[in-house]
Amino acid sequence: MKAVAVLPGSPDSAHLTDIAKPDVRDIPDGRGVLVRVLRVGLDGTDREINAGEYGTAPAGDEFLVLGHESLGVVDEIGTHVTELAVGDHVVARVRRAGTSIYDLVDTPDMTTDGEYLEHGVSRVHGFLAEYYVEEPRYLIRVPDALADIAVLLEPTSIVEKGIIQAYEIQRRLKVWQPRRAAVLGAGTIGLLATMILRSRGLEVTVFGLVEPPYLNSDLVEALDARYVSTTQSPLSTHSGFDLVFEATGYSPIVFDAMCYLVAKNGVLILASVTGGMRRSEVPSDAINLDFVLGNKVMFGTVNANREHFEAGLRDLAVVQTQYPGWVSRLLTHPVHGLDRFAEALANLGQPSVIKTYVEISG
Repeated sequence: MKAVAVLPGSPDSAHLTDIAKPDVRDIPDGRGVLVRVLRVGLDGTDREINAGEYGTAPAGDEFLVLGHESLGVVDEIGTHVTELAVGDHVVARVRRAGTSIYDLVDTPDMTTDGEYLEHGVSRVHGFLAEYYVEEPRYLIRVPDALADIAVLLEPTSIVEKGIIQAYEIQRRLKVWQPRRAAVLGAGTIGLLATMILRSRGLEVTVFGLVEPPYLNSDLVEALDARYVSTTQSPLSTHSGFDLVFEATGYSPIVFDAMCYLVAKNGVLILASVTGGMRRSEVPSDAINLDFVLGNKVMFGTVNANREHFEAGLRDLAVVQTQYPGWVSRLLTHPVHGLDRFAEALANLGQPSVIKTYVEISG
């Protein structure tokens, strides 16, 4: 079967290749599920892996199949699979269980293992292929009514995890009732964060570089949220947000958020995975004092588990009802066929692109 793979560590090595089609019997005890891949979304992680910045091939292979944002349909099930049926739409979780105690309780996104297992990223092939085989516990069944937008479920789950954890942490306050939220960044993750926070009833301000109007600012305002361009109104002129969600990929902005945006008893969620060696000069004493005296929290979040995928399905369904057609507008750049993978990769980072994805099978 066809797949798109890279040679980890080798820049611009993405290529179309032939690999063996998997079989449900590849997973023991009759617990295999063969999934025909319909769509795979691409993001900055795929671009960085293709640039040779990171990525690890599975043991015994020199190549790594790309892709961690999937949508597929069940083609065949093993003899002891009862959770799913042929024809079900499914999205695959990205992390696989390792050996830590967190992996053993089905939260591999919190693993403390030195090396983690992640489809399309680290030691497990991804989904940018015609088929894959997986265990039922790693598959999320998607209602048919949400199938057209479900390729966005994986990035949605990332945001859900951060916001759910913020509420969990703030249980320490007994009566935390956030009203105002700030989202830093108006890309895919920032827009999904806006969607989820609005579905929780928060007043949301989204900060982006680009001056409005443009598609992303229109999407923010379509959710009855506010868009602010930081070229017109810098972060230093804003304050008092109970929850701040950072999704810019630009690490220095974290210190601006700490200095200006987070209210007393507020929480700052860091969702960007940043490489490089940027350095910033910051008023560290003032930041430290303000966080201590203001009972403020900052934490990082990455990946997701079943709870967060299922929360994502609920919010996608709610937004589909309250704002019909809004989610579909995020799917800006479809590319048809695995053989056009280079076009999809080239789309990444372009100003007009919110989500590019490869249509593999109808």
